[in-house]
Amino acid sequence: MRLTDLCTFLDSAVPISFQEGYDNSGLQTGIPEKEIRYGLITLDVTEEVIDEAAEQGCEVIISHHPVIFNPLKRITGATFSERILLKAIKQDIAIYSAHTNLDVIGNGVSRKMAEKLNLREIRVLAPLKNRLLKLVTYVPVANLEKVRNAVFAAGAGVIGNYDYCGFAVTGTGSFRGGDNTNPYVGEKGKIHFEQEIRFETILFSHIKERVIDALLKAHPYEEVAYDFYSIENDNIYSGMGCTGLLPDPLPKGEFLKLVSSVFGARGIRHTMPARKKISRVAVCGGAGGALVNDAIKSGADAYITADIRYHSFLEAGHKILIADIGHYESEKFSTEILYDLIIKKFPTFALRFSKINTNPINYQ
Repeated sequence: MRLTDLCTFLDSAVPISFQEGYDNSGLQTGIPEKEIRYGLITLDVTEEVIDEAAEQGCEVIISHHPVIFNPLKRITGATFSERILLKAIKQDIAIYSAHTNLDVIGNGVSRKMAEKLNLREIRVLAPLKNRLLKLVTYVPVANLEKVRNAVFAAGAGVIGNYDYCGFAVTGTGSFRGGDNTNPYVGEKGKIHFEQEIRFETILFSHIKERVIDALLKAHPYEEVAYDFYSIENDNIYSGMGCTGLLPDPLPKGEFLKLVSSVFGARGIRHTMPARKKISRVAVCGGAGGALVNDAIKSGADAYITADIRYHSFLEAGHKILIADIGHYESEKFSTEILYDLIIKKFPTFALRFSKINTNPINYQ
C-alpha cells in the first residue's frame, strides 16, 4: 500500500483535530505516494530506532512521540530532532506520530493503562469538550434511506458504542426554482410543496467536510438545505485520563507493588494519604499534573501518572495517593494501541514492535 493510505486512516482513526495546540501529530517526514510494505512501531524515534528500521527493511516508523515539536528553521544536525530527521531522510524512512490525539480517543493511552490494571467501570476522567456538531437536513421521503446511510457511512451518528444514531420527522417543505434551475421535483417558476423528512444526527467536528461531501452526493436536490449546530455536550467517551475500580480494594503497599509490576516502574514517587485501602483509581498517560484536581473530584483513592511537580505532591498529597511512575512507563503500552488499530485495518501489512528501549531515564 501507499504511505498516504496509512496516514489517511490514522488521521481519521486517531483524529488530528483532537491533539493539543502545542502538539504536532501526523506525518513528520516521508513522501505520501511511496509504497510501504513494512512498518516499525515505537514510543520514541531515536537514531537507534532508525537503524533498527533500516536493518529490518521498514519503510515507515509509527511512534507515539513526534520528532518535531517546535518549528524548524534549518536541518543541520545540530539538535536531536534534526539528527533524527536527517537520518530518516537519508535512509528514506517515513515517520508518522500520534501523540495527544492518541491520549484522548476512547481506546487511547489512559484506557489502555486502566485495562492493564484490570479496572472495572472505566470512565473518562476529563471529557473532551466542544468537538460535537449536530447536522440537520431535509430529504424527500423516498430518498431518506440513501441519504441517511451515506451520512452514517461517512462517520456521523456515532454515540459511544452505538452507531447509525439519528432522528427523523415528517413535514412539508416549499421552494420555487428560478429560470436557471433544474428541480428534482416540481416546475421552475412555480412554488412547490413537498413531503420531506427532517433528518438530524450527531458527528465529530473533524469529519464535518467528509459528511458534507457524502450528503451532497447522496441527496437528490440541486440545492441541498442543511445546517450544523455546535453541541455543548461533553464527549464522555473521549478525553484525558480514566477512572475505574480495582477488582478488590488493596492496601497502599500492595497497590504500589501492583503498579510497579504492571508498568515496570522503578523508583515510584508517591504520597502517603490517610486512606488505608485503594479502590477507585484514576490514571493518565504522560504528564498528568493538570488533572490532579480532576482525579480528586472523581473520588479516586489513587492517581497514577507522570511528571508531577513538587508542589502538586505538597498540595494534594493528603487527599489522594499520587503515584508518579515515569513518563515512559505510563505510555509504554501506546505501541499496542497503534498496532491493533493498524493491523485491524491492514491485516496483511507487516508491522513490528521496536526492540529498542528508548527510555532516556535511568535509576540507580
